[in-house]
Amino acid sequence: MDKVSTNSKNHYTWGNNCDGWHLVESASLSVIQERVPKGESEVRHFHRYAEQFFYILSGIATIECEGVIHKLHTHQGLHIPATKKHTLSNQQNEDLVFIVTSTPPSHGDKIFCE
Repeated sequence: MDKVSTNSKNHYTWGNNCDGWHLVESASLSVIQERVPKGESEVRHFHRYAEQFFYILSGIATIECEGVIHKLHTHQGLHIPATKKHTLSNQQNEDLVFIVTSTPPSHGDKIFCE
């Protein structure tokens, strides 16, 4: 077992200038740290199998899930069960940094909504 950080793990980009680092990648668990600049968001979607937990490290996240808006501040989290349609956005002026934990891993399990 090795220590992990954003300096030692695989980095990827998504959307418009958003960053992700796979901190844990296994067959049953995914832990990712992400950074979302101001004004950016993901596309509304759901996961057939993966449930997710979002935990805010800095900034304020706006998560819409099944029509309900949740504002998450630093050191707050939200569990999104599988099959629930959701989107995350940063509507603030500072970067949003958070951890998203998925089990099973959510990559390849994302279904985009119209």
